[in-house]
Amino acid sequence: MKQINLTGCVFQNPIYFIAFGFGTGLMPTAPGTWGTLAAVPLYLLLIGTHCTAYLFFTLIAFILGVWVCEKVSQELGVHDYKGIVWDEVVGYLLTMFMAPKGLSWMICGFILFRIFDIWKPQPIEYVDQKVRGGLGIMLDDVLAAIPAWIIMQILAWGFAG
Repeated sequence: MKQINLTGCVFQNPIYFIAFGFGTGLMPTAPGTWGTLAAVPLYLLLIGTHCTAYLFFTLIAFILGVWVCEKVSQELGVHDYKGIVWDEVVGYLLTMFMAPKGLSWMICGFILFRIFDIWKPQPIEYVDQKVRGGLGIMLDDVLAAIPAWIIMQILAWGFAG
C-alpha cells in the first residue's frame, strides 16, 4: 500500500470520506462492521420513502460506490482495502429494502448481512476473488445482501405480516 495519511484524506477528500463509510473504515478493528453501522442513519432517512425512491437512492449509492471504491483502491494501490466500506453501506441498505420498521428488524438485518458478508458462500466468494476494481468491491456485498434480504422477507412474512 502506498504511504498515505488516511485520516487526513478521509476527512478532507469527499471521495475518501464516502469510500471509508463517513470515516468508519478507519476503525482499527472490524471496519466492515463499523461500515455497516454507518448505513443505519442513511436507512433511517430512507425508511419512510416510497420503495421506488428507496431503490433509486440505493442504485445511485451503488453506482457512486463503484466509482469511489475504484478510485480510492487505485490510489492506495490495494484492491478492496479493508477500510473501504461503502460496499457495506449499500449492502445493508439492500438488506433492509421493504423490511418492517423497528429496532429489532434493523438489528436482524445488520446481523444477517454481516453473516453473509463475512461467510461469503458461493457464488459470493467467487465474485470476491475474481471480479476486480470498484465493481468487484461493490458486487460481493450486493450478492451478500440477497440471501440476507430473502431471509428478512421470510421473517417479515412470518412474524410481522
